[in-house]
Amino acid sequence: MRKTLSRRNLFKIAGGAALAAAGASMLPRFTSKGGWLSPSWSADAQQAAPNLSMAATDGWIALPPDSAMAPYHPDSLAPAGLTTYIFGFRNVTGLTPEQMMAQKMRAQHSAPLFWVNQNTQFTLQLTNLGLAMRPDLVDAHTLHWHGFRHVIPFFDGEPMGSVSVPIERNFTYAFRPRDPGTYMYHCHVEDIEHVHMGMTGMVFVRSAQDGTTLNFNGRDYTRFAYNDGDGSTGFDRQFSLLLSEVWNEAHWDDAHIQLPQWTDYRVDFGLLNGRVYPDTIAPNSPMIDWTANNIDPATFNAMPVLTDGTGDLMANAGLESLRYQPLSSLITCNAGERVLLRFANLGFTEAAMTATGLKMQIIGRDATLMRGRTGADTSYLSSTATFNAGESVDAIFTAPPHSGNSPYDAYLLYNRAMTHGNGSQMTENRVYPANTLAPQALPNT
Repeated sequence: MRKTLSRRNLFKIAGGAALAAAGASMLPRFTSKGGWLSPSWSADAQQAAPNLSMAATDGWIALPPDSAMAPYHPDSLAPAGLTTYIFGFRNVTGLTPEQMMAQKMRAQHSAPLFWVNQNTQFTLQLTNLGLAMRPDLVDAHTLHWHGFRHVIPFFDGEPMGSVSVPIERNFTYAFRPRDPGTYMYHCHVEDIEHVHMGMTGMVFVRSAQDGTTLNFNGRDYTRFAYNDGDGSTGFDRQFSLLLSEVWNEAHWDDAHIQLPQWTDYRVDFGLLNGRVYPDTIAPNSPMIDWTANNIDPATFNAMPVLTDGTGDLMANAGLESLRYQPLSSLITCNAGERVLLRFANLGFTEAAMTATGLKMQIIGRDATLMRGRTGADTSYLSSTATFNAGESVDAIFTAPPHSGNSPYDAYLLYNRAMTHGNGSQMTENRVYPANTLAPQALPNT
């Protein structure tokens, strides 16, 4: 017999849940206009519209069907073409209140990739839409920027010392990033379950050195992973790759009003940016055409996925099953270019991302440039980047010459530590002849 007393019935004793109990009177003080607990600089920031708005809700994604995993996968409750129930986030920036509410049951995985500039204040509003599939669950949500060095814990998103957002309420986080590099974010309420169910995404901080010109190994660069001072972290293209996992039974249990036994955890699918190979190399969902609309892509701070009149995500023809998995993991570059790979792991197992036929310079770990106290270079060359759950790695490779035997040369990139499970954390590095691809305007494009 499964226990009928859910741990959610006790959520009022968790951090932030006191706000849920008193939220009707307290939380509006912290939403759009700041409040008495907010430092003066953040209160001023919150008087303006947030830089980015996200909504927390539930939904469904598509993973490779396999009758051997019955009854947990595919889930019998899933809509046609989809298989797996998730919790997640959606980018709802610019949507009307009616459009925002219409995004219930339209969560995506991985959560939206976004980025910010070093030393620049950034605000992000989180709205809790509730769970359409499970209205009996009244979980609050947070957005915890994992690894971010907060001066003010109030905006940390860890519910014991900050604010959790009750259903149909919102809260605006204020950040002033001091350290460039690759990070990740997730909900920190019921974090084992909410992280595994899909409330995970990537965020990176662009270095203050960007825009300057530094020469490294005979080439000039204007974009850098870190403030290196010598151009050694300069790159031509960048791709973010979030590793996550799916245990089918846990997702099925949440859809069918059951409680999983987490000590039985296993990996059924390993995902890259929310997809399983070969879906990882399918293209991104349709993006805003900034050229046709005369938009400067530098104005974006998140992947600009196209939406329809209801605010729902658009999908490529023939790839409708990937509507809520919009981000590709395919890596493309021209011969001779330097490519920055940003890895982050929000699964529960160790990763060993291996680039076949290529060598990667491991230049950063956990948003920290690999240099010693004296400034000595501690980066190293390897075909494999290893990192544990909750860690990130930055690696750069130089694309080799094109062989001339095909339109592009393909080099596999895969997690060789994923020796179990049915889905593969694998993608491809595709190297084209020099000057074939236009300069990259946005990450992962």
